[in-house]
Amino acid sequence: MQSRQLGRDGPMIHPIGFGAMSFSDFYGATNEHESHAILDMALDVGVTHLDTSNVYGMGRSETVIGSYLKSNPHARDHFCIATKGGITRNPNGPGNIFNNSPEHLQTELDNSLKRLGVEAVDLYYLHRRDANVPIEEVTETLAALVKSGKAKAIGFSEIAPTTLRRAHAVHPVAAVQSEYSLSTRSPELGLLQTCAELGVATVAFSPVGRSLLTDAPISFEAVQDLPFLKNNPRFMTPNYHANLAATASFRGLAADMNLSAAGLAIAWVLAQGDHVIPIPGTRSIAHFGELLQAANRVLTPDDLQAIEATLPIGWAHGDRYSASQWIGPEKYC
Repeated sequence: MQSRQLGRDGPMIHPIGFGAMSFSDFYGATNEHESHAILDMALDVGVTHLDTSNVYGMGRSETVIGSYLKSNPHARDHFCIATKGGITRNPNGPGNIFNNSPEHLQTELDNSLKRLGVEAVDLYYLHRRDANVPIEEVTETLAALVKSGKAKAIGFSEIAPTTLRRAHAVHPVAAVQSEYSLSTRSPELGLLQTCAELGVATVAFSPVGRSLLTDAPISFEAVQDLPFLKNNPRFMTPNYHANLAATASFRGLAADMNLSAAGLAIAWVLAQGDHVIPIPGTRSIAHFGELLQAANRVLTPDDLQAIEATLPIGWAHGDRYSASQWIGPEKYC
């Protein structure tokens, strides 16, 4: 296992982080006991990077991490904690709005620190960009949070390569979070390259395709109880069944390589660059173990060729987001 750096001047961390959206009920019911068991395992195996947000369960994910750190104070020095701000509830109706104002981001970071029970986070992301606020202005706001000592580094989620360049010219950016997996290859159209050039980590969320790239994809029945997936094109008929069929051969290939499908999917993400850090999430200790199989598996050129032949770029049926889910993430070509 080779550690990876969280930005050019950032800490060295385990090559696989943990996406703590799983500590909310986003993908199904969970509880604090189960979440703490995941953190126990992360501590035991050396996983260091925890990636959360103020809106994951409306603070619940951060609170779960905070209660764990309170019970295990020695763990604070082990974990590299990232959280986000910039999304808030729409007071005039359903859905969310994006607030990139200094007042909002400062207040939300203070609230996050209280829930986490820490004096500073290792990384603070802008979760979504408000297009009405110049990226230079919001970068100055984030830089001020670093200067205050409440955040050690800054990052952005779902921004375009050109936006990253503009932000990085104002203040060093440690990481850009983006969906990246064998089923979502768009970061290869400039984001991966720009991050590598600038010394910015690419933090890859949903690296197992929201379960499609695992040995036990979520059932269509279970999808109906999860608002996000129920309205996601890849999990709606007929795309859902087409995607299950398309990934069957990938599960077979993983078995032939003595890996879980999730482990092979993560190993592929790791192979896309030393600056790429996947952050899978799970509510299951057993599945966490499958994900971590990738940490010590280096794929050969023949392995990568076999994976590409099995799931060639563009194989997935349906867009990664619906029209409403696309509000906020920046598209680029």
